[in-house]
Amino acid sequence: MTVFFVGAGPGAADLITVRGLRVLESSPVCMYAGSLVPRELLDSCPEGARLVDTANLTLDEIVAELAAAHRAGLDVARLHSGDPSVFSAMAEQMRRLDGLGVPYEVVPGVPAFAAAAASLGRELTVPGVGQTVILTRTSARATPMPEGEDLATLSASRATMVLHLAVQRIDAVVAELLPSYGPDCPVAVVARASRADEAILRGTLADIAARVREAGVRRTAVIVVGRVLAATEFPDSHLYSAARSRACGTS
Repeated sequence: MTVFFVGAGPGAADLITVRGLRVLESSPVCMYAGSLVPRELLDSCPEGARLVDTANLTLDEIVAELAAAHRAGLDVARLHSGDPSVFSAMAEQMRRLDGLGVPYEVVPGVPAFAAAAASLGRELTVPGVGQTVILTRTSARATPMPEGEDLATLSASRATMVLHLAVQRIDAVVAELLPSYGPDCPVAVVARASRADEAILRGTLADIAARVREAGVRRTAVIVVGRVLAATEFPDSHLYSAARSRACGTS
């Protein structure tokens, strides 16, 4: 028996990986966050599979379900939205499973920030403009941020920044980023990326908060901040340069 932590993707049911779908199709137990994972994915579960919505369960209750499946010798597809390596609360589940001797594997998924960039039609690493992407959040209604990871500190680099779980604090986010990025810095908010009801808001640090309030976006959104969002004048990548050596083989 194995617990498979599966990245379900950002929202669209067809953005789960082939490996993740195969795990889902073969696991007699599926645990998922009903508020985030598309219901269409559950149609791929085996007939008669035990489906457990974890949206309102505590960590203890989730681990109890995983332990029960282990005792019964049943594989579990533990679906997490996006990719489980980022803001998924997977680490504490794995720590509990380690203590219980329950085996597990991780199947990566398409992260929300990648889906947002796709919807925006933008590369987040543009030559000469931005080559660093910071993935972060804020501490409101969540565990405190570690020392040195506050937005004022992180923004000093003026790197492209993607904020998860922060759209409800858009005014505070803007206030913390303005000193480093400036009011004219491009910003995009992508809500429900890749879903049929996706919403995209574009603006600058000067006006994005008002746009978010006007649109009523309160959750399931990422905020992307950086000059790459509006970059048009930049050098071509060295990757495909005619001056780049393309010698292959070994000596």
